[in-house]
Order: sequence, then C-alpha cells, then structure tokens
Amino acid sequence: MHPFRAAVENRDHAAIEALLAEDVVFTSPVAFRPYPGKAITAAILRGVMRVFTDFTYVREIGSDDGRDHALVFTAKVGDMEINGCDFLHFDEEGRIDDFMVMVRPLSAAQALSTAMGAQFDRIKEEAFAASAAGPASEGER
Repeated sequence: MHPFRAAVENRDHAAIEALLAEDVVFTSPVAFRPYPGKAITAAILRGVMRVFTDFTYVREIGSDDGRDHALVFTAKVGDMEINGCDFLHFDEEGRIDDFMVMVRPLSAAQALSTAMGAQFDRIKEEAFAASAAGPASEGER
C-alpha cells in the first residue's frame, strides 16, 4: 500500500502534508485554475476529508519507476455517490509535486463543488495560517 493511501485511509493529516512538496500543484475537478503550493493543497485536502463520507480507495495503479500513481476511490458527498481518481506525481525526493483529481458523475461533481465552496473560506484561512506567503486569492476559486 502506498504511503499516501495509508495516510488518507488513517485520516493522518500530518502524514499527508509531509508527503507534499513545497511546490506541489493541486488540480481540482471543480475549479478552473490549479492551486500551487503546499499550504493551500494541504488545506484543500483537509476540506475534502470533511466533505467526503464513506471514502474508500478501491484500486491502486503505479508506474514502474514509482514516480506516478493513480488511486481510484469511491465516496459520498451528502447522499450522492462519487467515483474518482487521485493522480499523483512524485519528485526526486519522493514528495508529491503534482496532484490532480478527477470525479464522476457530473451530478456528484456538482455536489462536490457546492460542498467545497462552502468550505473555501475555512480552507483559505487554514492555508494563510500555514503560509507566510498569504491567503489564496479570491480569483482562484
């Protein structure tokens, strides 16, 4: 089992954050622009863990060199079932430097967008508290 998968399944926020590179770029399934940086990525992942229920990884796919990983998951957003995949790329130090999420069906993606939108002020506050660089700009959402 991949260490990121273990950290998520154990809801270990510190272990998840430790696996993120400082320059990680998070690409959301429901936002137009990617979010660069460890602080905002970690805050988004904490928000997702508050929104998703019944979260389970059902498949793990890795590249031969271990630098690319796909983790297929199921979860619920409210009463909507969602299927998705976390696509992870690891830098030379073994930290995640690219994190892209895709989800389906559209109705569940819309429910996720609404639920994460309700979390976004808290996400920005958490990221600001963790970063000397400042909060995510309003235009990023």
